[in-house]
Amino acid sequence: MTTIAEILLEHYKCKAKTSTGKKQQTQLPSGLKSVDDIVTFIVDISDDCNCSVCLLIHNIDGPALRDPDSQQHLSRVLCCSCICLVASIDHVNAPLLWDKKMVYTQFKWFWHHVPTFVPYKVEGLFNPLILFSSGHVQTTKTALVVLQSLTPNAQSVFRVLAEFQLANEKEEGMHVSEVYTKCREQFLVSSQVTLNAHLTEFKDHKLVKIRRHSDGQDCLHIPLPMNALEKLLQELV
Repeated sequence: MTTIAEILLEHYKCKAKTSTGKKQQTQLPSGLKSVDDIVTFIVDISDDCNCSVCLLIHNIDGPALRDPDSQQHLSRVLCCSCICLVASIDHVNAPLLWDKKMVYTQFKWFWHHVPTFVPYKVEGLFNPLILFSSGHVQTTKTALVVLQSLTPNAQSVFRVLAEFQLANEKEEGMHVSEVYTKCREQFLVSSQVTLNAHLTEFKDHKLVKIRRHSDGQDCLHIPLPMNALEKLLQELV
């Protein structure tokens, strides 16, 4: 946002210099202390600028921009006629980030379906995907990043496991059949195949481990201390 504001201010000052013949200062006003202030400044100055700014965002639905404030700031700036946006999304549910007003009157999306089918090798390098490092459990922040990258249904399935574990601290884990029954009752999964897909994601990210129960059946266990698990559920909204 600061970069966009500086670009617009530079063009505004150049335009003012042309009309007055005097060189203008190209630094942002000192009173702009928050993103809201900068966005308001951009909106106010945009009408007096004769330039075009194109903003390119790879993965606009990524964790760094997924919060409502970031999306609102972007949508406000894109109401300016001199600013346009080209963006890509990674998640099938990414459009849920925006309401009708944001879609049709602010972002004004023009949709192209152009999947590349390229594996996420580069993106994966920057995303902490495991909960263990040298045998020690990392902070709940790592687990939260992983869970927030999954679908809402997958998060809800994880919550079923977590709540069972917190309520049954002495149990060795939760039977897969119990997980399926609970999730089916809450309409989180429609079949065992769907549940298995979620569980595979959990296991791949080391969010869940499989244990052999004393009765011989496989059960699922989240490898986090109880206090860390409670904190994780509180932060997972």
